[in-house]
Amino acid sequence: MSASDWAALATPPRTVSGRGCRGIVLQALAAFLGPVLLVRGQSVAWADTLAEELRAEGRAVHTVLSRGEPALPALEASLSALRGADLQAVVAVGGGSAIDLGKALAALLRVRGPVPDYLEVVGRGLPLDAAPLPFIAVPTTAGTGAEATKNAVIDIPDHQRKVSLRDTRMIPRIAVLDADLTDGMPWPVTLMTGLDAITQLIEPLLSARATPATDVICRGAIGPAMRALIRLSDGECPEARATMLMAAHLSGIALANAGLGAVHGVAGVIGGQTGAPHGAICGQLLPKVLRVNRRAAAQAGLDTTQFDEVDAIIADAFGRPGQSAAELLQGFVDRHGLPGWAGTALSPDIDRIVDMARASSSMKANPVALSPEELTEVLRP
Repeated sequence: MSASDWAALATPPRTVSGRGCRGIVLQALAAFLGPVLLVRGQSVAWADTLAEELRAEGRAVHTVLSRGEPALPALEASLSALRGADLQAVVAVGGGSAIDLGKALAALLRVRGPVPDYLEVVGRGLPLDAAPLPFIAVPTTAGTGAEATKNAVIDIPDHQRKVSLRDTRMIPRIAVLDADLTDGMPWPVTLMTGLDAITQLIEPLLSARATPATDVICRGAIGPAMRALIRLSDGECPEARATMLMAAHLSGIALANAGLGAVHGVAGVIGGQTGAPHGAICGQLLPKVLRVNRRAAAQAGLDTTQFDEVDAIIADAFGRPGQSAAELLQGFVDRHGLPGWAGTALSPDIDRIVDMARASSSMKANPVALSPEELTEVLRP
């Protein structure tokens, strides 16, 4: 086997899972003496408990509240406010946005250059010139898998798009998966985050950069994730919550190592243009992209076996053998009234959105190159 055939699997050095395991965070922080930064979501009560426990130990705790997906101006303001704090570790407790914000702060507090130097697409995309602060991620939603990835998604309002800050050293040192923190999540949030996780398992399986390891991860997780989301559509279920949390984590590992595809390539642009929730956009796009990708791959003479495999896995999860994943996912989305960008006036900007999507980093791993016309088809209602 030549070096060009090698495939590495980048994962968090330590992952702890199980109900009640969040207590490990306090123990892990004992290794990092000094002030701690706590990045938290707005409705995570346990973050208050963690802060109180740290202060009871005599630790200085600085808190940053995540108010949605991290935007460049707010990120730069937080960096300016924290640079003199002598922080020794960062903990993020919340959804994907809170974890991305924590990850970005941990990465950028030590670098010398301005933030745009390190951003993809809109910046210089330089590697970090210093190692990130030790970072612990505690997800409270089951969607992005950000606790397992090497990038943070940053909203760039001036460019009306979302881009990544990326470095393998940004993978959290510890990922803590406690399903207790996801119990009772409202169904609309469960639906959107769950479809994001499922998208992040399907796209790496079809990716041009897929590896044997990511194939095994995705094949094993797509079905359980889909069945768990279907189960949660009928009401609360502790087992399904735990399954979705692990599936989201595995989706993060898969995307970090195999890349994504056209769903995320387009979703980042639409999200930046409209402010629509990322998971909702992915859920709306996934069936359309599956159809267009399969057709384009067949027309290009490429192997479509992986598309057949996705169809079979999703059909089995729904108990509908013989039906395509695109058809079943579209029906699921329609039945549950998934919000998207419907009603948003994309039409005048479709050509611009297509151009921006084609330039995105996610599009590089799509299993087949899509023409502007094919991407326009994906964007049409």
